[in-house]
Amino acid sequence: MKVKRVVITGIGIWSCIGHNKQEVSASLRAGRSGIGIDAARSEYGFRSPLTGIVDTPDLKALLHRRLRTGMSQEAQYAYMAAREAFEQAGVDEQYLLDNEVGVLFGNDSTALPTVEMHEQMLAKHDTALLGSGLIFQSMNSTVNMNLSTIFHLRGINFSVSAACASGSHSIGLGAMFIRQGLQQMVLVGGAQEVNPYAMAAFDALGTFSARTAEPQKASRPFDTDRDGLVPSGGAAALVLEDYEHAVARGATILAEVCGYGFSSNGGGISQPSSEGSLIAMQRALQDAGVTADDIDYVNAHATSTKQGDEEEAVALTRLFGGKRAWVSSTKSMTGHECWMAGASEAVYSVLMMQEGFVAPNINLEHVDPAAETLRIATTTVETPVNTVLSNSFGFGGTNSAIVLRTL
Repeated sequence: MKVKRVVITGIGIWSCIGHNKQEVSASLRAGRSGIGIDAARSEYGFRSPLTGIVDTPDLKALLHRRLRTGMSQEAQYAYMAAREAFEQAGVDEQYLLDNEVGVLFGNDSTALPTVEMHEQMLAKHDTALLGSGLIFQSMNSTVNMNLSTIFHLRGINFSVSAACASGSHSIGLGAMFIRQGLQQMVLVGGAQEVNPYAMAAFDALGTFSARTAEPQKASRPFDTDRDGLVPSGGAAALVLEDYEHAVARGATILAEVCGYGFSSNGGGISQPSSEGSLIAMQRALQDAGVTADDIDYVNAHATSTKQGDEEEAVALTRLFGGKRAWVSSTKSMTGHECWMAGASEAVYSVLMMQEGFVAPNINLEHVDPAAETLRIATTTVETPVNTVLSNSFGFGGTNSAIVLRTL
């Protein structure tokens, strides 16, 4: 059986650095941070109130109340990203009604509606008063079930729940379905809620930066003075499509998904691993039929944690140390977008490929010794970007790497 080629024909984004592709691209090029202080977190008892500031979209003019009722916070973000991605891909409602399209979305929590249900039950002691919407908001599959309903998606349909690699795995799995000829088009992506309830347990681990005096300097991937990550969220969506199908319908091709690599560390539940990271990257390069010398840019997972950045730097150095590939972590601007991150960073990478620049790793003042042979971009670099490796690693030892290239 002939293996299908997989291309990206549409991207969409709703993040702390912009509500659409144009705003986000401008922020990436300018090295503009979307991180700030959430007073509600301080009031709630957080050690760190730092977060990516993500606006809530107003869906009243876009969706009927019946459709909005079952949408969680992250599903609302995902709708805006998917809407933009389908529009760029030239996929309208009639196309969705006439053709089978799948949906695979990364999501690994939905805390807010769960807490709301609990509080209502404590106050009223009557399940009949909960209404019907909270069940659809509280399920981990809330994003793809809402998107499949709103957009009439009738193909493959499930959530990818793999911690901070969820969004990246959704791209890899979507590409696999298309490669095997099981789907012609799949909407993939990742979404992350930003309410305090979703992040309190993470704050308890002491993994968040406490650099509250300078919020926009708090996320410092690969910097020796980093003191933790900054949580963030939003949603990103990509339309993946069989290359021949895209050409036949006259779609504009943004990039090709040519490599997917994965691994599991098999160690401590929260311990990063340079070996596991390396295996995922090597597998992605092999799958794409490229070498480290072919990579123009690496979008690093680097979250601004002490151990995580160091372990990834060790793995990156084994592949890219002293080589020409530019490296940066866009989390320096966005914070760690968690379940969304693998998808949003693929979108960020496509924007760089389309516009010919590498976004900077801001706040990098003193490079970690483990990363000193890497070509880290500390300012915006205007350069052609044709082949990209994007890394995503998560709790439980799950690792994912994606290779994208222009045609």
